[in-house]
Amino acid sequence: MVAGYRWRAFQNPHLRKDTQGIYTMLELIADPRNGVPMHIHQNEDEHFIILEGSLHIANGDKRFDAPAGTTVTIKKGVPHAWCNLRETPLRMLVVFSPGNIEDLFKATAARESDDIAALAAKYGTLLVGPPLLEEIHSITSPRT
Repeated sequence: MVAGYRWRAFQNPHLRKDTQGIYTMLELIADPRNGVPMHIHQNEDEHFIILEGSLHIANGDKRFDAPAGTTVTIKKGVPHAWCNLRETPLRMLVVFSPGNIEDLFKATAARESDDIAALAAKYGTLLVGPPLLEEIHSITSPRT
């Protein structure tokens, strides 16, 4: 679990060193009422494969729910955010291509900085807005 957050960390990663940089794949489990703020990946496309639960996502100006069995692709440069609105955990595979973003997740988990926006920007991700709903806990929420 990422320190201070209910957003659980990653399991069974396929890292860029294993894929010659073509992609990074992570299994992510998000607890209820958790998600990420609106952001843009400058270097990677992001692909979600929903295994359990339902992903509530904004992809540009579109918002929708993606239930288990659904895939969603976000092209690099497109603002997006997601969260788990259900009362059960959301489990998904997240694939980034190319696979050069994993250091952001390592740095965030280690919480190398309290300035999350600067930390994300260092790895090519721009935080451009809040989570989808005010009550969603995200990496930008105050640490407890």
